[in-house]
Amino acid sequence: MLTDMDISSRASLKHVAQLGAELGLLPEEMILFGSTKAKVDLGVQQRLAGQSTGKLIIVTAVTPTPHGEGKTVTSIGLTQSLKAIGKKACACIRQPSMGPVFGVKGGAAGGGYAQVVPMQELNLHLTGDIHAVSSAHNLGAAAIAARLFHESRLGQVEFEAQSGQAFLDIDPAQIRWHRVLDHNDRCLRQVQVGLGENNGPVYESGFDITAASELMAILSLSHNLADMRARIGRLVLALNRQGQVISAEDLGVAGAMTAIMVDAIKPTLMQTLNGAPCLIHAGPFANIAHGNSSIIADDIALKLVDYVITEGGFGSDMGFEKFCNIKVRQSGQVPSAAVLVTTLKALKANSGIESDTDINTPDEIRLEAGFANLNWHINNVARYGIPVVVAINRFTTDTEAELQWLINAVNQTAAFGCEVSDAFSQGEAGAIELAHTVVRAAETESQFSLLYPDDASLEAKLSTLAEVGYGAAGMSLSDEAKQQVREFTSLGYAHLPVCMAKTPLSISHDPMQKGVPKDFIVPIRALVLNAGAGFVTALVGNVMTMPGLGIKPGYLKIDIDGAGEIVGLG
Repeated sequence: MLTDMDISSRASLKHVAQLGAELGLLPEEMILFGSTKAKVDLGVQQRLAGQSTGKLIIVTAVTPTPHGEGKTVTSIGLTQSLKAIGKKACACIRQPSMGPVFGVKGGAAGGGYAQVVPMQELNLHLTGDIHAVSSAHNLGAAAIAARLFHESRLGQVEFEAQSGQAFLDIDPAQIRWHRVLDHNDRCLRQVQVGLGENNGPVYESGFDITAASELMAILSLSHNLADMRARIGRLVLALNRQGQVISAEDLGVAGAMTAIMVDAIKPTLMQTLNGAPCLIHAGPFANIAHGNSSIIADDIALKLVDYVITEGGFGSDMGFEKFCNIKVRQSGQVPSAAVLVTTLKALKANSGIESDTDINTPDEIRLEAGFANLNWHINNVARYGIPVVVAINRFTTDTEAELQWLINAVNQTAAFGCEVSDAFSQGEAGAIELAHTVVRAAETESQFSLLYPDDASLEAKLSTLAEVGYGAAGMSLSDEAKQQVREFTSLGYAHLPVCMAKTPLSISHDPMQKGVPKDFIVPIRALVLNAGAGFVTALVGNVMTMPGLGIKPGYLKIDIDGAGEIVGLG
């Protein structure tokens, strides 16, 4: 079989203007970036306001493994297959971060014959949204550092006289706004800012990856430009020496930060291999952020097509849970059905059974043990009242006997249905039955419900996520987290939902606990207030908001060939 890059480079693509017209966009609603991608102007929202709304399908997965479950492959393959059976469909997915592209995971365009193309354009830069988020975020960091410098240098009376601005009395120990970078770089996790003569005061800070920026979350959760501007104004950058919030609005930087992102708020239109439309927007990770693409992209697509396919990052305990408890809370768009992706290899890897046997070799004991993980995720999705279809992403090494065993096992669960997907190897033809089953599931009546109410305390929300969301015996708060619960409650933020930042490699907080862990306690070491995005992040265990590069990073394979074409992406 050809490589992903070869398949992408040989694809026959529609001009993006034609793609947009077929989707239902007017020429003036598209800002072309060459012939393969275009920004969608938000004026389309007003034009489509009175249109009926299509059905939203959320794609999730079992606990991820190093073998790759193929969630994006399934999302794109399903979109292609819905088009093939005569349904008007659009995918809405996140923009890849260069951290994973050059790190371990690789790109996020799908793969095989279920891709967004050109894949190299999607995986590198695209239309610059992530760079805009980085620049706007770092402007906020520079602004708070500069204000601290000048206020410290001059004192209140002279500062107000020279600047014409109110004295903020920033507490250097309470600066809450790190800098960001769209690369994995562990040595930047903790830094001192202000070293050297005339550069201070010195304070402790650090870098997060751009996908973890609150601005990225705001980009995902805003409804329009005015909403984004208001949210950026509410960003909490620091506290003053009296313990009061200093916002981006107080600092006077919110307008400039918004101006940097004024084009980033527009989704990017691209296409799948069979010419189905795909809106690419935002890029938050599901382990350290909420892990879903934008409300704006969903809203536009839902007014233009019958079925919108989106995906939440990692397993159903991660991006799907946050889709339900954070994104749906803010969007009001309830999914009609969910697709839960699994593979034979994933179940064996999630079995918790150590084996020297190659994971591609039939192994009934490991498969049956690993099935518990799939069943947990089926029940987890069903807990929200959404019909769930299991998609078994087929690998060439899979045996018919094991596939049939798995289908039979799934049919005894709470799942609506189960289909094998060959989208990777066959494209649109490989997920036809999956498309039909998803359509039937989406036609059923769902009874969507949230995991916890808005008026629950922060501590109650954290306990519910640990005990109901993960099946833990409970949760524990560090002294720092206890103090932050009190602080955020006193500042009036207890009504916000919670975004758990934890390992994606286990339902628990411990990546070594496979399958369905029992009797564990979720350790919450710290909380982070995201007042603009509208949630509180809980840092669980040793999770990091800036990843590091591994011993064999992905950049080792990436280069250009003699014709100047990029090679090694996938």
